[in-house]
Amino acid sequence: MQLPADFITKYTKLMGEDEATDFLTSFNNETNHGFRVNPLKGHQPIQESLDFPVEYSQWGYYGEINGKTSDHKSGAIYSQEPSAMYVGEVVHPKLGEKVLDLCAAPGGKTTHLGSFMNNTGLLIANEIDGGRVKILTENVERFGLTNTIVTNSTPEDIAGKLPDFFDRILVDAPCSGEGMFRKNPEAVKYWNLDYPTECALRQREILTEAVKVIKPGGELIYSTCTFAPEEDEQIVAWLVEKYGFEILPVKKYEGMVAGKPEWANGNKDLEKCVRLFPHKFNGEGHFIAKLKKPVNSDVSTTSTKRKKKNQIKINAQITDPTNEQTKLWQQFKHDYLVNINFTKLVVYRDNLYSVPFETPNLTGVKIHRLGLWLGTFKKNRFEPSYALALAIKASEWRLSLNINEINWNHYVSGDTFAVSKDLKKGWYLLVHDFQAVGFGKVVNGVVKNFFPKGLRFNIK
Repeated sequence: MQLPADFITKYTKLMGEDEATDFLTSFNNETNHGFRVNPLKGHQPIQESLDFPVEYSQWGYYGEINGKTSDHKSGAIYSQEPSAMYVGEVVHPKLGEKVLDLCAAPGGKTTHLGSFMNNTGLLIANEIDGGRVKILTENVERFGLTNTIVTNSTPEDIAGKLPDFFDRILVDAPCSGEGMFRKNPEAVKYWNLDYPTECALRQREILTEAVKVIKPGGELIYSTCTFAPEEDEQIVAWLVEKYGFEILPVKKYEGMVAGKPEWANGNKDLEKCVRLFPHKFNGEGHFIAKLKKPVNSDVSTTSTKRKKKNQIKINAQITDPTNEQTKLWQQFKHDYLVNINFTKLVVYRDNLYSVPFETPNLTGVKIHRLGLWLGTFKKNRFEPSYALALAIKASEWRLSLNINEINWNHYVSGDTFAVSKDLKKGWYLLVHDFQAVGFGKVVNGVVKNFFPKGLRFNIK
């Protein structure tokens, strides 16, 4: 790989010639691939090999996956670069917590956090970019997250609405991307000597708002995929100096190294951070820091009170179901669902959602996806959503239909396909290779296709 001359000079000076040689040579090595198994999907067998587990990741494995399999499309697995897996492990939210992933797209770390939370508490995944937030939403739905609200707002809007609200937040900050040069060689073209400093200014702006939404005593996990000290140790040193955050230790596995105080202000606590260098570690470049907000912090003083479970008010456009809508939903639930309950039900533009009880008033925050989208009210009927199909198990749906490879191909390409005329009319949960992959409506021996148009593809 042809690296910029200024990049070579910079890291030769920082690392010393011997280590820099190993570091710079590693950019010519092949990238590493990995994936995580989704614990929310139960214990269905998957087709991918689990022979090479990632030591530091509870659900992680080395290996490259095919994005067109039912394992992937159903959310049973999620493709993620091995070093990126450690970020979620460091965050490690607890059951029932309120958690914010502030810069969340495309969703790898959001889905990882959701794995720990097991659809309890509240997870808000925010992405400011309008295009990337759609990808984030798709991944959240595919993974079967029901406790997650996807927002499309600025850090300022979120901080203004939710001061001192979250138990922990993740800021996987937009950065110069030096750690991804091997994975994305195009990133090399955008790099220049001043770029890390420009990124650091943006990171400080984001963090200035982020610190406001953490409860006193809560945790901030800050990560980047760059090697630049300006964006790593120097940012953490700034958080400590300006806001009094305490740097917490991050466990280091083989190949991981400590943060470098000499690359910032000399604070020895910076060694508690972790660096992942590609010449030492089986993955791409990452930096991770874990910090605790002071209990007596005066960064924000307004408290957000949790409302009673039956008094959720998200914003003026989101309402309780009408009596007619409630009757349609209850009938649908009686006809199809088995031993499953949902949280607070709300309606937005004829769409029914189940939202976490911890959901705050989000007036002024742009919402892209509310909790679990259950389906849509049509004239005198209720039509289930694709998201619902991926959030439930086959045992929780009265009518299920195992489909073979041929019909799987028909389904993902948007075609109907024939089944036995003995099958009763109704909504069927389609299952392929042990994974629930979506809904189809059986009418007179034909399965009508409800695989979302925007997700359709051809196997070959």
